[in-house]
Amino acid sequence: MNLQAIIPLFVFLVIIFAVGLWAGRSLKTSNSFLHDYFLGGRSLGGFVLAMTMTATYGSASSFIGGPGVAYNEGLGWVLLAMSQVATGYFVLMILGKKFAIVTRRYKAVTMVDFLKERYKSKWVVLFSAISIIVFLFSAMAAQWIGGARLIESLTGLSYTTALFIFALSVLIYVTIGGFRAVALTDAIQGSVMFIGTLVLLIATIIAGGGISEIMADLTAENPNLITPYGADGSLTPAYVSSFWILVGVGVVALPQIAVRAMSYKDSRSMHRALIIGTIVVGFIMLNMHLIGVFARPILPGIEVGDKVMPLIALEVMPPWLAGIVLTAPMAAIMSSVDSLLLLVSSSIVKDVYLNYIQPKASYTRVKRLSIGITAILGIIVFLMSLNPPDLIIWLNLFAFGGLEAAFIWPIIMGLYWSKGNKYGAFASMIVGVGLYVLSDTFFPQPFGLHSVVLPVVVSFVAYVLVSLGTQKRMA
Repeated sequence: MNLQAIIPLFVFLVIIFAVGLWAGRSLKTSNSFLHDYFLGGRSLGGFVLAMTMTATYGSASSFIGGPGVAYNEGLGWVLLAMSQVATGYFVLMILGKKFAIVTRRYKAVTMVDFLKERYKSKWVVLFSAISIIVFLFSAMAAQWIGGARLIESLTGLSYTTALFIFALSVLIYVTIGGFRAVALTDAIQGSVMFIGTLVLLIATIIAGGGISEIMADLTAENPNLITPYGADGSLTPAYVSSFWILVGVGVVALPQIAVRAMSYKDSRSMHRALIIGTIVVGFIMLNMHLIGVFARPILPGIEVGDKVMPLIALEVMPPWLAGIVLTAPMAAIMSSVDSLLLLVSSSIVKDVYLNYIQPKASYTRVKRLSIGITAILGIIVFLMSLNPPDLIIWLNLFAFGGLEAAFIWPIIMGLYWSKGNKYGAFASMIVGVGLYVLSDTFFPQPFGLHSVVLPVVVSFVAYVLVSLGTQKRMA
């Protein structure tokens, strides 16, 4: 067990716990538990908004899985990953002020609240909640696995023990502090990610003898590693381009990201977050995927891609510094886990229980149920994560695609097209999710594109045609 590497990670976790406990104290005096627990009272400033979006999006698949795939595929995966640079920009520009204004008018606490008020349909709400719960379980499992793999690599503990430690840490501070704890710790975690990836990239380049030496080693092993097409030529222009929909434009429809566009306090905060978020995401994504590629000549033969990031840090740095730097992926993982936990919890408590089971539930009951559901969800995901795949990025991307296929047009068209109605929204969601699951299962790359592309296109057609065809019915 490497104590020098573990101590910085332990100190980081203590700080995160302290922030969570401090944020939890404000909930005890809150007059609006739901708004504060799930939305932070809509009080985020520009820096915190940018960092919470960055930290939430930059998850285990980005920090652990992404470098692992880059290690296997080469610079082509770095190019593909950079389509994520515009993520925060797209979300805040497309949803922007209009989404914040409309959700305030609707008094929406969750994204499904917005859909409920916009479409006035029980079926839209229930299918939305089910989609969030089903697909985000995959995403949460990816984060749990990533956190466990990181602790496993650092400490030498068994995977199951590492998973237990990680799950317990996250559950306690999220359950206590809610969204405000998540947002404040995300600001810390985003800053750690920014600095940590830069330090590790520099150390990796030095250990590899410089960029030119690393490139020569990669070329000698496989010339395809330094081309845009991947180690085996599988990264075709069509496939790489289609990732712009999955991890660029389509991110607008991810509930865990969209909810942040509801939580800022004023337009100045949004504009500041646009600039800061775009710069930080681009910087972090470039650094950590380059680390994955550059690690290949230094540590050849790593079989489990998810272990590349912690192993290269321990290889090229003194243990104490590796421990500090590895708080960056731990920050990314924890920030995504906490956000996803709260999102699924809010879907169950707010979107299903309060809307359709017990609308007049007391304040105390809602509070206890919210905290209890959050804890139960964490335990379920822990059990799901006991038998992990070798690369968690595919779990996360599957969840991304499913959520985008379900929500992209009901959200965007619901904001900007007055003729869109509940029939069009429901048809779009059913077609999008159904086609996505079929495509991902049986035709993973139709026409050489990612499996999310066709569902997004066809669900748009379904939204428009069904909405127009049912205008008389709505009159």
